Amino acid sequence: MNIKDFFKQVRASIANSEYDKLATYQLEKPEYFNWVEEIFYELNVKAFPNDCALIWKYNDKEEIYSFQQMYELANQLLNFMRKHGCEKGDTIYTILPVIPANWISFLTTIKGGYILMPTATNLTTRDLEYRFKTLFPKIMIANSANADKIDEAEKQFGQKIKLKIIVNGEREGWLSIHEILKESKDAVAEKTKSDDPFLYFFTSGTTGLPKVVVHTHFTYPFGHLTTSSWIGCHHGDVHYNISSPGWAKFAWSSFFAPWNTGATIFANQVDSFVAKEQLEAMAKYKISTFCGSPTVLRMLIQEDLSKYNLKLRSSCAAGEPLNPDVIEKWKQGTGILIRDGYGQTETTCLVGNLNGQDLKPGSMGKPTFLYDIDIYDAQGNQMPPLEEGMICIKMDATKYNGVFVSYLDDSERTDSVFKNGLYYTGDKAYKDEDGYIWFIGRDDDVIKASAYRIGPFEVESILIEHQDVVESAVVASPHDVRGYTVKAFVMLKEGVQPSEKLAEELFAFTEKILAKYKVPRIIEFPKSLPKTISGKIRRVELRANEATNKINKTKNKHEYFHKKY
Repeated sequence: MNIKDFFKQVRASIANSEYDKLATYQLEKPEYFNWVEEIFYELNVKAFPNDCALIWKYNDKEEIYSFQQMYELANQLLNFMRKHGCEKGDTIYTILPVIPANWISFLTTIKGGYILMPTATNLTTRDLEYRFKTLFPKIMIANSANADKIDEAEKQFGQKIKLKIIVNGEREGWLSIHEILKESKDAVAEKTKSDDPFLYFFTSGTTGLPKVVVHTHFTYPFGHLTTSSWIGCHHGDVHYNISSPGWAKFAWSSFFAPWNTGATIFANQVDSFVAKEQLEAMAKYKISTFCGSPTVLRMLIQEDLSKYNLKLRSSCAAGEPLNPDVIEKWKQGTGILIRDGYGQTETTCLVGNLNGQDLKPGSMGKPTFLYDIDIYDAQGNQMPPLEEGMICIKMDATKYNGVFVSYLDDSERTDSVFKNGLYYTGDKAYKDEDGYIWFIGRDDDVIKASAYRIGPFEVESILIEHQDVVESAVVASPHDVRGYTVKAFVMLKEGVQPSEKLAEELFAFTEKILAKYKVPRIIEFPKSLPKTISGKIRRVELRANEATNKINKTKNKHEYFHKKY
C-alpha cells in the first residue's frame, strides 16, 4: 500500500471507529516524502479546496482561510524566502503567538525542505542565547513583541541571522511578512528524503540544559496518524486544541492531527486565559473535537458548563494524568467523557483511549496502532501484568512510527534511551491483564507544571548564581489547579538567615532570567538536603515529602510563596 492510500484508510477508520485493521499495516517507506505535497495538497487542497482549513480569532477580529488559501500563502512565503537566499536545509526559528503565520511557516518549512524550530514566546534573552549556541538560525519569523530580545540575543552571540521576518509593524533589520503577497502563489516543492530532518524541539532534561529532539519528514507526520486517531477528528469537524506554539503539543494537535484528516482548526489567540471566554468561543464556533491539558480542564470546570451551548462530540486531554473529579465534572457538564492519552516531545501519541473503545477510568488506554509498546525493566526484560516498569517501544526496522531519530549532536544521550532493541520513554507504568496501561510517574525529575516540561537543573543553576545561595534543589509540588508547581529548596551561605524578604529577593532574581513558567512559586530554606552516599541530591525524597505535606495540609517552616501567583 502507498502512503496516500494508507492515510485514506486511516481517515476511514477514524470516521467509523474501526482501528483493529490498522495494526497489521504493510507499508514500505519511500525514499522521498513531502507531506505538504503528498498529503496536505492531494487529500485536502485538491479534494476540497474551498473548505475551511483554519479559523483564527483574536478579540473581535476573525480571519478564515480555506485549504487552497493556506497552500498558496505557504507558496508565497517559500518564494519570498528563496528570493532572499534561503536554501534547503536552512534552520528557521518561529517565535509567534497563536496567529496564522504559525501554520503558514509549518507548511513552508516542509515544502521547502527547511528545518523548523518552533520557539516559545515566553523565553528570555538568556534562553535564546543558549539556543543560539546550540543551533543558530538562518531565518527568524517573529512578532514585534519578541523582536527586542531576539536582536539582543543575536548581538550577544555575535553573528547575523540571514533573514528576519516580522509579522506585524516595521523594524530596522527586519522584512515584513506582508511582502510575501507580492510573490507567486505557485511554488515548486523541494525533493525531500524521508529521513531528512525537518523539525527540532528543545526538551528539558534532569541533569542538564535542554537538548534538541530531531524529527524527520516521513516519521513525524506519518506518526501523527496515531494522534489523529486518538483525537478522533475528521473532515467536517472543527477542532480546538489549547496549546502554545513552540511546544510539541501544538504540532501534535493544532497541526498534524487535524490536517492529516482534513478537519478545520480553530485558533483562539488570547492575552490571558479566561474560562468563560473560552467556553463562549467554543460554543460560538461549534467546536466538535477538543483537546486541552488537565490544567485547562480544571479551570473550565469551575464554570457552569450547562450554560454553554457546546457541540462537542469528543474531548481529549494529555500532558499529565487526569484526576477522577475533572473527568466526572466534565461529563456532567458536557455529556462527553474525556479520553486520556500519552506521548512525548520525542514521539507522537503512544497510548490512548480511542472513540468507540471501552475505557477504564484512570488508565491512559492501550498502545496506538503504529506502536509496539510494553513495560520493561532496565535490562530489557518484559514485565508481567501489574508489575511496575518502564514504558518502552519495541523498535522494528520494518515497522514505522513517530519516534524521533536522535538528540542533536548528543550520541551519549541518544544511546541512553535506545538500547536493548527498545526506546525507553523514561516514564514508569504498569499494564493490567487486559492490556491497559496505568501511568505512575517520571523516572527522572522533570517537572510537569501546567503541561510545561521544566528541567530542575535549569532553575537550580540560576538560583545558585545568587550571592547568598550555596545549593538548591527544585522539585514538583502538588497544586490544585496546575497539577504541579515549581518549588525550590535553597541552602544559604553560612551567616545568611532565611526570611520572607530574602525569599522575595530570590523570586525577583529568577524572574529577571527565567521564563515565567520556570520561576519557582514556592521557596523553602531547609536545614539540610537529603543526599545519596555519593553526594547527589535525592529529589525523590523531597517530592515524597511534598506529596505527604499536601495531603496532611502541612506548611513547612521557612516556606514562602510567590505573591504574584
